[in-house]
Amino acid sequence: MQATILMIHVVIAIALVALILLQQGKGAEAGAAFGGGASQTVFGSRGSGSFLSRATAVLAVAFFATSLTLAYFASQAGEAPESGIPDARVIDQQRGVPTLDDEGGDVDNAAPVLEESSD
Repeated sequence: MQATILMIHVVIAIALVALILLQQGKGAEAGAAFGGGASQTVFGSRGSGSFLSRATAVLAVAFFATSLTLAYFASQAGEAPESGIPDARVIDQQRGVPTLDDEGGDVDNAAPVLEESSD
């Protein structure tokens, strides 16, 4: 079901971009008054403004609805991982790998090793 909603979401997004690009800007009205031939358009002499505006609004509402639905599915999928990169010892403990120091002892009980400089 999530894949179906995702496909619908993508189709709506593409249609929304196409409808927005089809709409004329606010400055285009003055140019259409000087021989624009508004009566010969597909949407009639009234223009496509109201149709495209309503279609854009409907697609925008559908886009937000599918976005919220996908966000809900993502939140129900599982818990998000902790932020940051875990320490290598934590990863080894989760995998069940024993963490040992160089002498074979437990890391928690090992003394820190200081490197000597060779001057």
